[in-house]
Amino acid sequence: MLLSEKMNRINELSKKSKTTGLTIEEAKEQTLLRKEYLETFRSSMRGTIEQVKIIDPDGNDVTPEKVKQARNSKYLN
Repeated sequence: MLLSEKMNRINELSKKSKTTGLTIEEAKEQTLLRKEYLETFRSSMRGTIEQVKIIDPDGNDVTPEKVKQARNSKYLN
């Protein structure tokens, strides 16, 4: 998870960009922080999805093959 300090900075830069605008350095910082946020979010979401097991009303495992393969390859390496 992204540090709360970084999340606060993302929010500060966002508010500033809407009011007074950002300097070139601040815009670069904002871009880097957003990229880091998205990488962290995607990694977390991927981990969550890989742990999901879907069961239909009849009790059959209907987890998509792609999810099963991702889970298996993660634990076999």
